Amino acid sequence: MAAPCAEDPSLERHFKGHRDAVTCVDFSIKTKQLASGSMDSCLMVWHMKPQSRAYRFTGHKDAVTCVNFSPSGQLLASGSRDKTVRLWVPNVKGESTSFRAHTATVRSVHFCSDGQSFVTASDDKTVKVWSTHRQKFLFSLSQHINWVRCAKFSPDGRLIVSASDDKTVKLWDKSSRECVHSYCEHGSFVTYVDFHPSGTCIAAAGMDNTVKVWDVRTHRLLQHYQLHSAAVNALSFHPSGSYLITASSDSTLKILDLMEGRLLYTLHGHQGPATTVAFSRTGEYFASGGSDEQVMVWKSNFDVVDHGEVMKVPRPPATLASSAGNLPEVDFPVPSGRGRSVESVQSQPQEPVSMPQTLTSTLEHIVGQLDILTQTVSILEQRLTLTEDKLKQCLENQQLIMQRTTP
Repeated sequence: MAAPCAEDPSLERHFKGHRDAVTCVDFSIKTKQLASGSMDSCLMVWHMKPQSRAYRFTGHKDAVTCVNFSPSGQLLASGSRDKTVRLWVPNVKGESTSFRAHTATVRSVHFCSDGQSFVTASDDKTVKVWSTHRQKFLFSLSQHINWVRCAKFSPDGRLIVSASDDKTVKLWDKSSRECVHSYCEHGSFVTYVDFHPSGTCIAAAGMDNTVKVWDVRTHRLLQHYQLHSAAVNALSFHPSGSYLITASSDSTLKILDLMEGRLLYTLHGHQGPATTVAFSRTGEYFASGGSDEQVMVWKSNFDVVDHGEVMKVPRPPATLASSAGNLPEVDFPVPSGRGRSVESVQSQPQEPVSMPQTLTSTLEHIVGQLDILTQTVSILEQRLTLTEDKLKQCLENQQLIMQRTTP
């Protein structure tokens, strides 16, 4: 059982400097730096030490969609809508190397635990693995049939997990480059996926407002949470393996107790969709970003233990499985006990649950379908714009030809 929390999570700092929606955040190994990417095409590196100036890195020609520090903290990787990946040295010079192998937006970048390689995911429907120091593309994983939004290495580096708009989560063996298993339980696009610190489980977030946890050894669905009222955009495991935090388009962050299978906190702070969230490597802090252009740093205030030791010996996943009982799929309602809502810094009473569960589920399903329709319309509009541009170009070319041939 998880030990009780000493205090509620508290908002520590705001970082303001981006000029458009924040898309991604990540802490360096010793929590000295926090990196964030934005639709403004810039990468910011914030210093956790007060009164220290932030670095603004420019180089990408379009929105920055993902960031990840290397295990040593000496490199910072970013991906962009400009189809490139960049490796930065996170110091005042901000030197970077550009990698290009994808043919569409790069949605995700993640270093292997040994730092020797990193994996990327893209709208070109592929997952690609790269050599860090040789700075070259190694191989592709190509079984998804729609955009791939996220790809992560397992803690031991032997497996890769990917999430896609084809509604699947795929598990890959890095050495054989084969797809080991496909998880197809999500009802919509899968937005994010990550490994439990033990490496034995994965959690995936979806546009269907759900979070699902699977055992990668038995491929059994262990837990199913439907607590958000809009798409879940990102999630992050606490290094102890006991907690999971989620960020949603309903503007909230939620902290789940995985050992007890229930909601602990709902955090309000962002004005508009919460787009990204990440625990620090020690678990002492977590950071979130949103469409309100803000980066927020929160203090976890979880049970006071040496998280460095916890990271070495993560909790066994059997405890995680037991919280789902004998049923492989369980909807966990908002608990009436320990759950609290934190608005900015102040702790508020828990949100009341007045609607019947069936009505809530129906409404959530309708909202999920509307999200899918909205995204489909957006894609169609983009394609229509491209078609119109091509037609205009053809007409202009035809007019030029006619002008040249007219005597």
